[in-house]
Amino acid sequence: MRLQSPKNYKQQISKLKNKNIIIADESVAREILQSVNYYRLKGYLLPFIDKSQKKCFSPIPIEQLRAIYEFDSDLRNLIASIIEDIEVYLRGSFSYYHAQKYGSEGYMDANNFNLRHNHVKFKKRVNSCISENSNSSVVKHHQNKYNGHFSIWVIIEFFSVGMLSYFYKDMHNQDKAAIASKIYGVNYQTLESWLRCLTDLRNRCAHYARLYYWIFPALPKIPQSEKYIPTRRLFAQLYTLKMLYPDHDKWNKKFVKPLIKLVKKYKSYISMQHLDFPYRWKSMLLYK
Repeated sequence: MRLQSPKNYKQQISKLKNKNIIIADESVAREILQSVNYYRLKGYLLPFIDKSQKKCFSPIPIEQLRAIYEFDSDLRNLIASIIEDIEVYLRGSFSYYHAQKYGSEGYMDANNFNLRHNHVKFKKRVNSCISENSNSSVVKHHQNKYNGHFSIWVIIEFFSVGMLSYFYKDMHNQDKAAIASKIYGVNYQTLESWLRCLTDLRNRCAHYARLYYWIFPALPKIPQSEKYIPTRRLFAQLYTLKMLYPDHDKWNKKFVKPLIKLVKKYKSYISMQHLDFPYRWKSMLLYK
């Protein structure tokens, strides 16, 4: 099957009209398409599309599509700042535990991981972290002074969320259990599921990918005390961030309150059902 031929803005506008998108002013539509790729924009049509007819159930103004896209963009930025705080906390917690038990370079010993651990692959990923940051003063300092050896509390600062998740998942079960219990009061299977969700969400935010009406691949495990049944839509991911975030007061101020303002700003354009937000979502996300 051949790839589709490229469409100019006029043709793209025509396609949108055929999908039951209201375009009162084509110059406005062109401006939107110039700033947002047509392929990216049409992803926001998914909750409105009648698949059998390949068009919207009812007419949708293109301005509404733009507003949903802008909401999604603002939401990604808000989430990204929260994930950064969680990353820093996890790096500190994981490296401290590992250093105290196994020493500064214990992570380079395959015996300090479980039987599923592929140490050759792990060392390649560690070396990639070093190579990708070869111009940083930290790497240069350790290359010159310590002959390329890095303590766990140093190298972990270059780990991505995915690498942190990988590092944790391959620890011995007793180590994972000790960490999960100490920092979150949960079992290690629960924390593993949270890290998987965190990785997926972080990657979507980092690549400016759509969160609105997106189905996430992983479900977070929720402690019974929380009394919430997660789905694969966005709210479950936000609930996971709440459980991972170390500072309850800061969570309320830095995330929940700005989120409430963001939802209020776009409430006439978005649907909370598309994000699977429960009726009591505000009280569920807030720490009291």
